[in-house]
Amino acid sequence: MNDARRQLIDHIVSDAVFHGDFTLTSGKKANFYVDLRRVSLDHRVAPLIGAVMLDLIADVPDVSAVGGLTMGADPIAAAILHQGAARGLGYDAFVVRKEPKDHGRGRQVEGPDLAGKRVIVVEDTSTTGGSPLAAIAALEKVGAAIAAVAVVVDRNTGARESIEAAGYQYRAALGLEDLGLSP
Repeated sequence: MNDARRQLIDHIVSDAVFHGDFTLTSGKKANFYVDLRRVSLDHRVAPLIGAVMLDLIADVPDVSAVGGLTMGADPIAAAILHQGAARGLGYDAFVVRKEPKDHGRGRQVEGPDLAGKRVIVVEDTSTTGGSPLAAIAALEKVGAAIAAVAVVVDRNTGARESIEAAGYQYRAALGLEDLGLSP
């Protein structure tokens, strides 16, 4: 295990895993919650996320941009963009709104023009796969080609199966076992 991955796991376990009674996006109950925003917006951890995610997607060819449904994907995409730039890589980032704006240009996808470009949809923590699939629907409307879905933490609660059943490649940097948790 590389140093960035080990440090990322340590930060997530110490600062982003909460124990108690929680209701997940799926409506299911859980006795722990992984709140990645606690670390993805931390100046010490964001570069680690970027490094680990870059390693995860390194073999996906011809990717122009990364991003996903706001808000969970935003800091992940920014971390990849910045760490990629530090490595001399040219990943742009984009943001997908839940709904198109009702003013201005009425856009749902913000950032560079993605028509005809290969993109990776990113997410912080994936439970059902609903957020990446919603982002994919909006991205396909603007003509983007989906190269993969890449998440920082997979909860092992059906996201992989949903995304792969829809015909998309799914990658996760970390699973619950990496964090010492079980579903």
